[in-house]
Amino acid sequence: MSTNGIVLTAEGVRKEFGGLVAVNDVDFTVPERKIVSLIGPNGAGKTTFFNMLTGVYKPTGGVIRSLGEDVTGKPPHAITSRGVGRTFQNIRLFQNMTSLENVLVGMHSRLKANMFNSILRTPRVRAEERVARERARELLQYAGLRRKDDEIARNLPYGDQRRLEVARALATEPKLLLLDEPTAGMNPQESAEFTAFLFKLRDEYDLTVLMIEHDMRVVMGVSDRVSVLDYGEKIAEGEPREVQRNERVVEAYLGKAAVEDMKRQGLA
Repeated sequence: MSTNGIVLTAEGVRKEFGGLVAVNDVDFTVPERKIVSLIGPNGAGKTTFFNMLTGVYKPTGGVIRSLGEDVTGKPPHAITSRGVGRTFQNIRLFQNMTSLENVLVGMHSRLKANMFNSILRTPRVRAEERVARERARELLQYAGLRRKDDEIARNLPYGDQRRLEVARALATEPKLLLLDEPTAGMNPQESAEFTAFLFKLRDEYDLTVLMIEHDMRVVMGVSDRVSVLDYGEKIAEGEPREVQRNERVVEAYLGKAAVEDMKRQGLA
């Protein structure tokens, strides 16, 4: 359950690597059943922030709450079990496993059989495995990977590998899905199809989506809200059009000198 319509909150979250401040006291909220984009120039701290939300990094300071529960510094498997799924900027599939097997790995955190029963192959274990396989096939079909159950992951086209990552994340039964550069490397048609898929996830799965994305066409087309990081600090937040017009955001992407030059030419 969300708390007052908020699925995730970050309060004063900070991450330091030695003397480098990668994320600087960021406050952040993700409303329920919304698609929120986190954008910013390269090196702005976006993936570092994601890694703290999902337990890959432990924050230097601040508090992270997921579905009202303090998850600050908890390991990834503990955060996954609390309803947070994610994909990665660089595809991290099990490349030599089939599509079906990849999704079954994602289901592992939700299976109830213990090691003893699994070794004995009890009727309950076999029944649970049958249900898991059926569910995995449904997720593959839902993600647009129909009849690709037995395809080896590395042999799938790039766009399908991205979809397989999402299917595997959905197998963890998340309430909040974090996507790190989901359309990176996709052509315009694949990006448009993936954008439609995001709406489908939100509306049919009642999912909340938080994504890092560089393609501004995708960001402006799909987001309910956009937050902007620059040098580890949140510099803007709001509806897509509002953020698009924000002078600090334009400077972060183009540089202050370029913005001043545009102003002199009457272009900004």
